[in-house]
Amino acid sequence: MSDEIKHECGLAYIRLRKPFSYYLQKHGTVTYGLNKLYLLMEKQHNRGQDGAGIAAVKLNTEPGNPFLYRQRSSAPQPIADIFFKIGQEIQELEKYQPDIKQHPGLMKGHLPFMGELLLGHLRYGTQGKNNVEFCHPFIKRDLMPGKNLALAGNFNLVNTDELFDLINMSPGDFQKQSDLAAMMEVIHHFLAKEDELNPNAAEVKKVLEKATPLFDGGYTIGGLLGNGSSFVMRDAHGIRPAYYYINDEVIVAASERAAIRTTFNVGENEVMELMPGMAIIVDDKGNYAIEKILEPKERRACSFERIYFSRGSDEKIYRERIALGHHLSQTVLERINNDLRNTIFSYIPNTAEVAFYGLVKGMEQYLNKIKVERILSWGNDFTPEKLEEMVNRKIRQEKIAIKDVKLRTFITEDANRNEMVQHVYDITYGTVRAGEDTLVVIDDSIVRGTTLKESIVRMLARLKPKKIIVVSSAPQIRYPDCYGIDMSKLGDFIAFRAAIALLKERNMEHVLTEVHEKIKELTRNGQLHTENVVRQVYKPFTTEEISDKIAQLITPAEIDTPVEVIYQTIEDLHDSCPTNTGDWYFTGNYPTPGGNKVVNKAFLNFIEGKNVRGY
Repeated sequence: MSDEIKHECGLAYIRLRKPFSYYLQKHGTVTYGLNKLYLLMEKQHNRGQDGAGIAAVKLNTEPGNPFLYRQRSSAPQPIADIFFKIGQEIQELEKYQPDIKQHPGLMKGHLPFMGELLLGHLRYGTQGKNNVEFCHPFIKRDLMPGKNLALAGNFNLVNTDELFDLINMSPGDFQKQSDLAAMMEVIHHFLAKEDELNPNAAEVKKVLEKATPLFDGGYTIGGLLGNGSSFVMRDAHGIRPAYYYINDEVIVAASERAAIRTTFNVGENEVMELMPGMAIIVDDKGNYAIEKILEPKERRACSFERIYFSRGSDEKIYRERIALGHHLSQTVLERINNDLRNTIFSYIPNTAEVAFYGLVKGMEQYLNKIKVERILSWGNDFTPEKLEEMVNRKIRQEKIAIKDVKLRTFITEDANRNEMVQHVYDITYGTVRAGEDTLVVIDDSIVRGTTLKESIVRMLARLKPKKIIVVSSAPQIRYPDCYGIDMSKLGDFIAFRAAIALLKERNMEHVLTEVHEKIKELTRNGQLHTENVVRQVYKPFTTEEISDKIAQLITPAEIDTPVEVIYQTIEDLHDSCPTNTGDWYFTGNYPTPGGNKVVNKAFLNFIEGKNVRGY
């Protein structure tokens, strides 16, 4: 994605089902669980670079001794920072007893994070500040072990104010800025109501059944209780991803299938998807059950997971990204008039590489078809040289743009800062025949269009191609997200700005007035959640009209090279990614009422000039 956006979070959960001595004997290390947690988090480091945190619960501790520990970091490399500190603690212990790692009981007694229950989290901040106190897990302490709770998740909630009202709590400044704080308070509220001194798995199920129907949002959450019970749960629409792996040694859950496969070296079919509305609930003995907490609703798993967010090392995601690029090949061929001889294909940024392979695959299929037709048309009228030339024809592929290290500047004047922004990407000179070659570059998605205009298009134009075609493997992003991606301001979207520009050009600004009045009416009647009124902004225009206007908006005034933009269609997106049909940022079809509330509020913010989130 050329426009950097913050997105998603990553969850890592491990429950050790054997004594620490078992892992020492079988795997040669007493810190097996911590080692695996570190790998599970590192293999998902793409999911959060604002911070990280871990929590651990120790079983069967002596009364009066601590049993719940937490470490968080907002350092530049937060995962490494956390586990470096744990490593230092181990080294300190070894100074006094060099062979302490051969004594599981001593290690458990002296190393805080030697717990049987482990919970890790990677954070991309979509709400709150990026201070360490906003990093998950959050913890709630109590005198009763079973009412101690560590909680982390990949989610956004859009009804935090209502949640605090439901439990009659007046949130402080910190709680107001964190949806996890709201979720924590609600879950703990019901946990504290349980009569048992140490709630067992059955009570954990009851707590989740009472708490989670109140949450409006998409979520995968993991929780550890001080008595040894734990859980991982997914929302009823399956908006946020969750996978698990279980054998007689461990119970594992994470946000990405490939992370589990790599960490534990297991096959694809051994890692299961946690289905919508379901929870893995584990008791203090390590027994587990997959329980239905919420009645599953229409599956609306986030399609951006497949387009961009999840790591492409998952074989299904890899194939889906290939398909995304391949679906675009026919449209691209039409735009270049099937002139492959004078067209160069490339990709920006590196995360678009897999979709690029799919696009090129489509071009190769067309070229091979042409080769066969031409050769057959010759009959016996050909020479070895002529045949060799035809057989050796290739799709022209080049590494056109290279992203430099992140440029930083002390310059504050806009004109000079824009000059610096141009150099985020550098180009490979000598790859394009000036005035002859069309340049086709594919991106994962186009959000704001800022990097395209201020950097990429300017840099590509220096090569003097006949035409630049920017291809997006995702459809037009038209609406805010409120379920975990940091896309909440309508004015940020190049598609929305294009629609506004078209309305003004065609003297249709009354549409904006009508949308504004309708939203104000819904607000007065407490019905803001019932309808996505912002759809009316796009209704007068075809997708192609908006794409053409986007092409104009991302073309700097001084650039003479024609620029075109091609977007993925919604139909081809769903054909490529059939299990992840969540498309509200493209279509405005939100899976929960809170989505409508957010998009309408975002429009009010835009009209009133408020540069704030819609939730």
